[in-house]
Amino acid sequence: MSSPQLEDDCAQPRALRRQPAQRRSARRVERMLDACAELLDETGYEALSTTRIAERAGVAIGSIYQFFPDKRAVTQELTRRNVEEFVRRVDRRFLTEEYRGWWEAIDAIIDEYVDMHRTVPGFKSLHFGDAVDLNLLDSDSDNNTVIAGRLRGLLLKEFGLADSPELDLAVLVAVEAGDAVLKLAFRRDPNGSPEIVDAAKQLIRGFLLRQLRSWQIR
Repeated sequence: MSSPQLEDDCAQPRALRRQPAQRRSARRVERMLDACAELLDETGYEALSTTRIAERAGVAIGSIYQFFPDKRAVTQELTRRNVEEFVRRVDRRFLTEEYRGWWEAIDAIIDEYVDMHRTVPGFKSLHFGDAVDLNLLDSDSDNNTVIAGRLRGLLLKEFGLADSPELDLAVLVAVEAGDAVLKLAFRRDPNGSPEIVDAAKQLIRGFLLRQLRSWQIR
C-alpha cells in the first residue's frame, strides 16, 4: 500500500526569521527546539521564555533572536517539527504495513498520535499547536481542519471513496470528536488511558462507517 500524500500540508511559511545556512547553525536551532520542548513539559507555555530556552539550549540569547522573534515563533517551529515527524511516522507505517480497509488505516494514524504523545518531548503540551494557536498549521484553517484534510485525502486517494461535501463534513466531525476523546484519555492517565484511546478509535470508525453506509443506500 502506498503512502498517503501528507507532505503538501507541511508546506506553510516557517516561523524562522531565516534558515540556518550552516550545519552548525542548524544543530543550534535544533537544540533550541529541544530545549523548548523540555521546558514546555516541565513548566508549560505561560512560564516559557526566550531567556529560559537559551539557558537550557546552552546558547546566547542573541542566538535565539537571530532565528526567532519571540517564544511563540519557537513553539510554532516546534509544532512544525512535530507535524513533520508525524508525517514521517505515518509514511513509514503505510509503506511497510498492509491494511484491509480504511478503518485499520485510521487506527494506525491514531496509534502514531498516541505514541508521539507518550514519547516525543513537548508534544503533550503542544499537540499540533492548539495550546498556543488554533491556526499554527495553516493561517486560514484551524489545526483540526488541517488534520481532517489529511484524513480526507487518505480516504479519497488510498481507498477510492467518492469526493463530496458530505465526506468533508463527516471527516471534520470525526476528527473533532476523536481529538476531544484522545485529550480526555491523557487527562485521565498521563500515558493515555488504553480504554479511552480504544473508545476514540471506535467512535471515529463507527461514525464514518454509518455515514458511508447512509450515502450508499441513497
